[in-house]
Amino acid sequence: MTQVEQVAATTTGTDAVRTFPQWNVSEAELAELRGRINATVWPTAELVTDQRQGVQLATMQALARYWATDYDWRKCEAKLNALPQFLTEVDGTDIHLIHVRSKHENALPLIITHGWPGSYIEQTKVIDPLTNPTAHGASASDAFHLVIPSIPGYGHSPGPTTLGWDPVRVAKAWIVLMKRLGYVQFVAQGGDWGAAVTQQLALLAPNTTVLAIHSNMPGTVPGDVLAKAIANAPPPAGLSGDELHAYGQLADFYTRHLGYAVEMSNRPQTLYGLMDSPIGLAAWILDHDKDSYELIAPAFFGHPGGLSRDDVLDNITMYWFTRTAITSARLYWENKLGFFNVQGVTVPTGVSANPYEIYCAPRSWAEKAYPKLVYYKKHDIGGHFMAWEQPQFFCEDVRASFKTVRQA
Repeated sequence: MTQVEQVAATTTGTDAVRTFPQWNVSEAELAELRGRINATVWPTAELVTDQRQGVQLATMQALARYWATDYDWRKCEAKLNALPQFLTEVDGTDIHLIHVRSKHENALPLIITHGWPGSYIEQTKVIDPLTNPTAHGASASDAFHLVIPSIPGYGHSPGPTTLGWDPVRVAKAWIVLMKRLGYVQFVAQGGDWGAAVTQQLALLAPNTTVLAIHSNMPGTVPGDVLAKAIANAPPPAGLSGDELHAYGQLADFYTRHLGYAVEMSNRPQTLYGLMDSPIGLAAWILDHDKDSYELIAPAFFGHPGGLSRDDVLDNITMYWFTRTAITSARLYWENKLGFFNVQGVTVPTGVSANPYEIYCAPRSWAEKAYPKLVYYKKHDIGGHFMAWEQPQFFCEDVRASFKTVRQA
């Protein structure tokens, strides 16, 4: 029996796990996308020499030239269609997921959750290394059964038709999903919204269901530090060098680079332009945070870093063809949680601290936030989209974080 048949046979009726159909964007849709890109009405250039006024005109025009002429969506489409994908209804909404079972005995079930402005495309580079570790220099004992769902309103998970789909409700849905797939106990990983969902998983079902977590955007910031960073006030006295650096990153983010989140938190439905203009959508996505933009923009001038032009446009094109710019933004409106504050997680936890993340979590904060911190690694490179940008380091950290679970 194939993996598809095994998964499809697990449940029936409203709990059925259905095979997701092959995705084939029509030539007419591709032509319309290119036409809209070419018809962009451009603003004048920014009046500064850097990105303080926003995504720079030269960057967007370079992106547009490549997107409209040389970018090949069919390569991405074929790559995605080669993955085992499914749909299943949970709590009244369809959930899209990738589900790859390892061939190795005693593989550990792992659910990875993406964030915004990402999608399940973020995790495609780590699927084979995590499920087939012996082909990538690791041991069979490092293998995972991998589940990568799309948050409702993202990718192929349709937007909910009722209110209330916040990170807590998503986490509750993930527990149902994993049990439906046959995983009574599992570990979890996430960054961005995925980090929030993963921490909620650890709070909802610690130890009995969720055995451990790993985060590359952890909630470790002490309350007094966070309050001062949001207010752009002087930092509390007594912070170490790493803590001062993290404070500076947070203060800069909250005072200069949070505009996208403020709008989506308050008025997501207003963003009609993202549904009508591919360049408007692309600029909105590129402006997620200062460091991500500074890592991405050079790729469109022949200097790719962690992400290539195709990486970036695969994800943006996914948003365009799935029409999810506004449905994904509503998660910000629904959310009542803080992004970086301590949540009270008690399960074994691993942390990856990346220098170009929104903030690079100091070990001292991680140790206080997670009383069972089993792994911490501060990297010299890497930013917000760790699995996508630095898949090798991501896989190494995930394997190391969950070794204690395997040994228990």
